[in-house]
Amino acid sequence: MRFLYHAEAGLETLTVEGEAYRYLFKVRRHRRGERVGLRHMRDDTLFWYRIDTVGRREAVLRLESSGIEPVMPEHPLHLAWCVVDPKTIEKTLPMLNELGVGRLSFVYCARSQKNFRLDFSRFERILINSSQQCGRSRLMALELFESLADYFEAYPDSFVLDFGGEPIDCKALSNRVLIGCEGGFSEDERKLFKEKGNIIGLNTSLVLRSETAALTLAAGSVLT
Repeated sequence: MRFLYHAEAGLETLTVEGEAYRYLFKVRRHRRGERVGLRHMRDDTLFWYRIDTVGRREAVLRLESSGIEPVMPEHPLHLAWCVVDPKTIEKTLPMLNELGVGRLSFVYCARSQKNFRLDFSRFERILINSSQQCGRSRLMALELFESLADYFEAYPDSFVLDFGGEPIDCKALSNRVLIGCEGGFSEDERKLFKEKGNIIGLNTSLVLRSETAALTLAAGSVLT
């Protein structure tokens, strides 16, 4: 763990209980008098607290110092992902977070199952746990679009990853790329993309799962 998340980090005195308490004192075996780093993840501030008292179910921490210590990707990717099964998203989110995706836009496309409803509160908890481990100082931005038309109205310069697109080198990778869901894009959607002239492809003849494509793009952005 690189730091502990606490929504009220920055206060002179904090009470830690529940899962955070169990992690600090049952897993990490911290003791009274030791220092621990905390973030609220709304900015890049890291707060250092001293463990003042330790009870059976809670502990009191006192603020000693703080400083701006950003831990963020230098060139964060904006990834747009047509909605897939939330269970698939939940498994992939920590890896996208570690690879430095800066913004993740979910888009309902023609072949997205409309009964898939996304739990952004759960996604945020997953990202917080991932960030505590990898050290990322700010949360990935999440947003939802009800259609591809709405997405392209907001981001008209977005590239689209699809079969038959011009292979693109990692160094030339756009900072904003849209990928499809299971089953890919419909023919009507492909016509829309061709009009925009912004289709890219990967240098492979293999068919990738949606989450594999997402991770491939995220890894490529790290290599640029």
